[in-house]
Amino acid sequence: MHTLALGFGNFGGPDLIIILGIVLVLFGAKKLPELARGLGQSLNEFRKTREEFDRELHSASNELKSQPQTYQPNQPAIQTPQPPPVK
Repeated sequence: MHTLALGFGNFGGPDLIIILGIVLVLFGAKKLPELARGLGQSLNEFRKTREEFDRELHSASNELKSQPQTYQPNQPAIQTPQPPPVK
């Protein structure tokens, strides 16, 4: 379901000012810098984790691409033993 259909994700300037005002009233002016600092640290940690995941994903992809392919379609996968010649 789209977030725009629920009314979320379509914030404009007045909406953000109202939300900031509500946060200011709820937490007070002294707590606001601490909340912003904690939010910034959380976003920074999330960004670092995402970049590390991207690096691991690309390195795993490169390893798979560099491995030689062992399957050869011209040769049978399993060779059955031939019976000995009859005398």
